[in-house]
Amino acid sequence: MTSTHQNNASDPFNATLNYGYGFLESECRIAINAVGLEPAVGFLHDFSNYQTKQSLVYDLEEPFRWLVDLSVIQAFESKALELLDFYFTGDDYRYRFEAEAKLRFINILRERFNSGVKYKGRILRWHTVVREKTNELASYLKGQTHSLDFTEPTAILERTDNREVREAILALTQADAKRLGIGKSSLHYLRTSARNGSSFLIRASTAKRLDRIESIRG
Repeated sequence: MTSTHQNNASDPFNATLNYGYGFLESECRIAINAVGLEPAVGFLHDFSNYQTKQSLVYDLEEPFRWLVDLSVIQAFESKALELLDFYFTGDDYRYRFEAEAKLRFINILRERFNSGVKYKGRILRWHTVVREKTNELASYLKGQTHSLDFTEPTAILERTDNREVREAILALTQADAKRLGIGKSSLHYLRTSARNGSSFLIRASTAKRLDRIESIRG
């Protein structure tokens, strides 16, 4: 499904956005089918008059597009994606990106959609939130509930490469890194990136290890 979404992009950034929106569309389509709603009947977008245009899927994407937007910004800022990962097709004058680069971006998307948020007293992953909100929409349309709120849950966004994290990385010894389970190549990447003024990516698993710095020194 996602492979068709980069077809109309005339630059690498928008090619990546379109690919990410294809990822999100798949999540929304699965959620809609699971609750038995008609994907062709939407509210924000025009009624679908042909099979491949499914208005309700597009409607459901809207509150969650920021997940893709943030992932794309993160991918380029961290240099997980670079211009060399893209190629220009002369036959249709569009940009594509290499399969290995797609995999790197998909991993960033998955990490973002698997990140947690507090909702109704529980910690849910964002892909679970998509399905939860679709269930709420179905209940509302069936008259089982009398209100519907897509403003919740609200994400709390924090950079993983803030000044405190950079200082902790630069103070990290090889012995500390070894005890934390951070390999030499990862440590080199973290140190090099921490010295650089631009944004860089810290994987969730690595961030958890960095949180344990004080405990291993104590």
